[in-house]
Amino acid sequence: MNSNDFCKNIPDLVSSFIDTFVDFTVAGIFLPDPPSPPFSQTTYPPPDRLIAVGDLHGDLSKTQQALRLAGLIDAGDRWSGGSATLVQVGDVLDRGGEELKILYFLEKLKRQAVKDGGNVITMNGNHEILNVDWNFYSTDPSGMEEFRNWAYWYTTGNNMKRLCDGLTKPKDIYDGIPSNFPGIKQEYWSGFRARIAALRPKGPIATRFLSKNLTVLVVGESVFAHGGLLPEHVDYGLEQINIDVRDWITGLKDNISSDLVRARNSVVWLRRFSRKSVEECDCSMLEHALATIPGTRRMIMGHTIQTSGINTVCDGKAVRIDVGMSKGCINGLPEVLEVSGNSHLKILTSKTVYDSDRQDLVIQERHGPLEIQVKA
Repeated sequence: MNSNDFCKNIPDLVSSFIDTFVDFTVAGIFLPDPPSPPFSQTTYPPPDRLIAVGDLHGDLSKTQQALRLAGLIDAGDRWSGGSATLVQVGDVLDRGGEELKILYFLEKLKRQAVKDGGNVITMNGNHEILNVDWNFYSTDPSGMEEFRNWAYWYTTGNNMKRLCDGLTKPKDIYDGIPSNFPGIKQEYWSGFRARIAALRPKGPIATRFLSKNLTVLVVGESVFAHGGLLPEHVDYGLEQINIDVRDWITGLKDNISSDLVRARNSVVWLRRFSRKSVEECDCSMLEHALATIPGTRRMIMGHTIQTSGINTVCDGKAVRIDVGMSKGCINGLPEVLEVSGNSHLKILTSKTVYDSDRQDLVIQERHGPLEIQVKA
């Protein structure tokens, strides 16, 4: 590179340095290159090993414990899962104070995994949608503070970029956002504004992280949705659902259908297959939905806390993996679902650490009654 080329690149180098500085200040992470691209597909072939993790809700420690259970990260929190695929079914946001740290952490793992032939797929839950909609009723005060801190450093970085000739002047992240919020305690106003700025459509955090999430996913014989899928969702088109949600988050669409992401029976709010009582689960509707997605035999969902741990109903067709592990929920013990060979399901649990005899559960899928084999 000659001196003229070097000088031309100085503004971009300065911008990159500022972005790296802000990232490390906010999350304590240096993100490796290259950035993970937006997901361009809804359906994936079955990997040799598939790991599914439920709702995380702002608890970084439990997130790391869950991934260590599956052997996906090492003692230094680096990807060690090789060619495995990890699916996180949504609800990183709310109820805890380390939401941004988890978003950055998962982004780091995406970049590391792809270099080893692995894959990390993140999904939208109802709490991602709530936050994009400026609805923070489940946000913990510590979550307000984490975003307030992000906004301070992000704004500082933008102010530094404005001093550099040759760089496009950044827009004010608070443009169009009110400065006070009647009905909200004044001590939370700055955190409230920061979350809106970060997570509204076209917001920096929404665009950078949430726009890469899928809302529905098919991996081999497994269908993933945070709440669940009904036949009408399948008829609408799984790929179209992902496109609509992504375009709304990035600001390409002004709005999105409530039937997809806000209504009681929408993809991220549905509970018809997650009731505590098996008799209350609509197994016939589930079978109908699966029958309309060729090659699938089970639906894997989060959203509804299973106090007994990961479990299945409807002859193994409904797999419920939200164990409420976050301290902001029920502080449940981490568990993850492993799918190998496309059809062998195993529950990996940390309960042995807490003087339990339970080490793992193998779910035997068969026609007829579901059997659960417990191995000591």
